[in-house]
Amino acid sequence: MRERILNYFHDKTKRQVLWNQYKHLIPLAAYMLFYMAWWSHLEDTVTTNFRVIHMGIDDHIPFLEIFIIPYVAWFAYVSLTVLALFFRDETKRDYYRCLIFLCTGMTLFLLVSTFMPNGHQLRPVMMPRDNVFTRMIAALWRTDTPTNLWPSIHVYNSLGAHFAIAKSKAFENHRFLRAGSLILAMSIILSTMFIKQHSFFDVMTAVFLAIVMYVIVYKRKQEV
Repeated sequence: MRERILNYFHDKTKRQVLWNQYKHLIPLAAYMLFYMAWWSHLEDTVTTNFRVIHMGIDDHIPFLEIFIIPYVAWFAYVSLTVLALFFRDETKRDYYRCLIFLCTGMTLFLLVSTFMPNGHQLRPVMMPRDNVFTRMIAALWRTDTPTNLWPSIHVYNSLGAHFAIAKSKAFENHRFLRAGSLILAMSIILSTMFIKQHSFFDVMTAVFLAIVMYVIVYKRKQEV
């Protein structure tokens, strides 16, 4: 087995085929390294001196711990959407449109968090109940500070993933998949407020940014 693998990589033609198949992952991997390094720096440095984001409606949004499920499902939802486009989109046009959408919003988020540090004070001092979902939220809060929230990347990327699925040629005949994607995206958006991860302001500004980017990326005629 080891010899077959080594022979495969020594074969120039096969190496070229492998490169042509997977070279499109390089921009994604490079950007994620860049993003995680910057985000980690913000999480370590923006801890006390920040602009508090709050709207009156935030005080009327209930704490519903069950919504931790769609909130954590976000990680798989966005990742699997990008990978599905990578493997199913032969031209990689839809794949790159998705990357442009996601990376633009994530970069704007980093810039906002850097030059306008922000956070909220919405998390309850004590959990109103003790169950598996509140314990999951408590674990999340121990690793994710209530800072660097505006606009909500959970909201923006959920819409980006759904737009990518809805506009992709690879999924145009998958009606139930597209409907399920919309339901999941909406559930994730609601979850950011129900588990007190984001203010209504974070959500609405993320929605606005997503709509602007949708027009730029998917409505304008362009070649990727």
